Amino acid sequence: MACRDLERAEEARRDILEDTGNENVVIRKLDLSDTKSIRAFAELIIKEEKQLNILINNAGVMMCPYSKTADGFELQLGVNHLGHVLLTYLLLDLIKHSAPARIVVVASVAHTWTGLRLDDINSERSYDTMKAYGQSKLANVLFARSLAKRLQGTGVSVFSLHPGVVQSDLWRHQHQCIQVAVKIFRIFTKTTVEGAQTTIYCAVEAGLESQSGGYFSDCAPARCSRTASDDDLAQQLWEITCNMLGITWQ
Repeated sequence: MACRDLERAEEARRDILEDTGNENVVIRKLDLSDTKSIRAFAELIIKEEKQLNILINNAGVMMCPYSKTADGFELQLGVNHLGHVLLTYLLLDLIKHSAPARIVVVASVAHTWTGLRLDDINSERSYDTMKAYGQSKLANVLFARSLAKRLQGTGVSVFSLHPGVVQSDLWRHQHQCIQVAVKIFRIFTKTTVEGAQTTIYCAVEAGLESQSGGYFSDCAPARCSRTASDDDLAQQLWEITCNMLGITWQ
């Protein structure tokens, strides 16, 4: 488990051990808002692990006040998209070596809220919390699509997904009225266990390899937005992302 808060991670590890009896759960420090932390984590994993069969890019921040990562990226774009891209890039050789393998990108139906602001992707000129979140989730879907094409024939499959509206700490930055509404309508939302099911499905369900690059919801293929299916836009985002991260990834 790659976690930013090691204290909470240890609590989760204890819960897993208590529920399953599985002692083979390892915690490592990872802060996706800091490329130094990402690189240090990847270096450690490559050193410690002989195989990496499933990578789940699940971290996220949602509709938070404007702030920047340690590297100067708008926080939602930096954590939700750029951090995961860099992590995947650094671990890709190990993942390929471990094939068959899967990369799962947790996106959101929020990818339909907006397009990509390619001329101001870092929200330097203006910032809208919802649009910035939607943009980061659209970037998730486009990244998974682009990566799947680049990994054809390697034995590595890539999927993106909408987990559902989940009762989690992701809502912590929202106005109190929204938080109250989420609690009132919780009957229509998912528990964290329910919200994890599509992620698990994409990670371990047999026979999904032919649908690599696809978008899923409720443990089934789903339709993403037309914008999220735009290969030209995906390529533009790929090039901008690599430039922002200072990496060469054809």
